[in-house]
Parts: sequence; C-alpha cells; structure tokens
Amino acid sequence: MGRRLTPLAAVIADTHVPRRASGLPDALLPHLKRVDLILHAGDLMDLRLLDDLAEIAPVRAVRGNLDPPEAGLPQTLELEFGGVPIAMIHDSGPKRGRRSRMRRLFPGARVVVFGHSHIPWLEDEDGLLLLNPGSPTDKRRQPEFTFALLSVDDGGARAEILAL
Repeated sequence: MGRRLTPLAAVIADTHVPRRASGLPDALLPHLKRVDLILHAGDLMDLRLLDDLAEIAPVRAVRGNLDPPEAGLPQTLELEFGGVPIAMIHDSGPKRGRRSRMRRLFPGARVVVFGHSHIPWLEDEDGLLLLNPGSPTDKRRQPEFTFALLSVDDGGARAEILAL
C-alpha cells in the first residue's frame, strides 16, 4: 500500500474521560493510528488522555469548560496544518450567528473546530469550514458516537463526520 500524500487529522471532542467512558472506544483507535495529527476540541477531563493520544500522533487541544485551568490548555488555538489555517475553540456559542461570530474571532482561518454541544456539525460555506465532531464517548441525545476526519491539501480542506 502506498503512502498517503494528503495530510489527515482526526478531530475529537467531549471525551469526558473517565466520567462518561473509561477511555477512548476501541473502534476509534484504528482511525487515530492512520492520521498525522489529532485535534481535541476540549472537555478531556482526564488530561492523561493527551499523553495517550500523543503516543499515537501529535496532538493539539483546547480547554473545555470541564477541563481544569491548571492544565495549561489554551481557550483558543490557531495553527497551520498542511498549509491550511485552522482555529480551535471549545464553545462556539449558539447556532444562530455562529458563522459570522467564528469569522470575526478567527479572520484568517479556513477551518474552525469546536465542540461543547456533542452535536456533530459540518458546514463549508463562503471559505469557512465549521466542524464539530460530536463525541466518541458521550452521544447524549445523538443517535451515534462520532468523530471527524479532516484532510487538507493545496490550501483546501475537506471533512467528514464518521459514526463509531
């Protein structure tokens, strides 16, 4: 099998370990093992999860409302991945006005990753891709546990939300 040339990131949020799960689901692990980067949009709760994830791939994370401030995670994060500007925040606020709010907060971003609601969300309009992967461990009222894959190349970005 040939090497994948398009950079690929796994996007997760709201894992709530150990309150909602003792760890990440086994079904998620094969997906994580094939990515170049793991993005976690907050509410890890047990920060040892970051170390576990870092053994699989490089990790970037933001602090969720249930993560301890002493963890040192930033509220927001801006990075470049495969030449694509990506921003992360845990809580993007209400659905109404989200796109314009995220555009104002992260004017240079092509992708904004967020969590908090546990509701998967994928919307790519007007040069801004908004992505909430849902949760792989705490689906709340959603029908399935979910995560996302984000691929980037030549300044472009594509995402898909996958069920576990």
